[in-house]
Amino acid sequence: MDIKTVGIVGAGQMGTGIAHVFALAGYDVLLNDISEDALGKGIALIDRNIERQVSKGKVSAEDKAAAMARIRTTTKLPELGPTDLIIEAATERETVKQAIFEDLLPHIQPHTILTSNTSSISITRLASRTDRPEKFMGFHFMNPVPVMQLVELIRGIATDEPTYTALHDVVKKLGKTAASAEDFPAFIVNRILMPMINEAVYTLYEGVGSVKSIDESLKLGANHPMGPLELADFIGLDTCLAIMNVLHDGLADTKYRPCPLLTKYVEAGWLGRKTDRGFYDYRGDVPVPTR
Repeated sequence: MDIKTVGIVGAGQMGTGIAHVFALAGYDVLLNDISEDALGKGIALIDRNIERQVSKGKVSAEDKAAAMARIRTTTKLPELGPTDLIIEAATERETVKQAIFEDLLPHIQPHTILTSNTSSISITRLASRTDRPEKFMGFHFMNPVPVMQLVELIRGIATDEPTYTALHDVVKKLGKTAASAEDFPAFIVNRILMPMINEAVYTLYEGVGSVKSIDESLKLGANHPMGPLELADFIGLDTCLAIMNVLHDGLADTKYRPCPLLTKYVEAGWLGRKTDRGFYDYRGDVPVPTR
């Protein structure tokens, strides 16, 4: 099918990044959030990020103006009904995602493809709560969306071939690369990445190394662009914990047990960059390790 209009649920870090790349690729975008304030901040963030691309010569001023004109916002979820493709990019809680799809169902078109940007939750299970499991897929973008080149495409057990093909074509039009993943907990990237981050937290928890020494070791010893604890702060410690819980619950293997220190940080509300404190304190001019 020819996808021209895209509805995006959630104007957070992921939703705004997805809106950014779709608008630049020529799609008409309707961005939804329950908060007008979040929508305003989201549009301002998209504007700043595309302007950064303009300043680097990657996007022309004309293309930026055209992209911004393609993005509309709404706090009313039913207004996404006429779109060809809906991407749910809400918080990583299954009950929230299920409620969004249930609220959307009475308003969408027969041809509308439903997708979730979930980083770990079962696509088959989410799809089973809708009226179109054959037109439902996992559409997992990496953060930050405008920079990262990969999109994971996850088929549920009922997803049909035309739906997969349509989304594969969309990824190409976005100028990104698709990786096909089976519908098992955390898919490919987070199945590998999150246990590494969790092990780094255990290494800190057990006193093997400090925040600084762990991050420097992986950056200089394994050539990682960011240390695992710095990366955890960037992703959000609550998101890391949620994915580890999905892995632990879904695969019933003790190697996926979330580190108690990760749980403690989340309980404290120290979620990383978005709250100004995580494994680093970001309230000053330079991030300072908190342990």
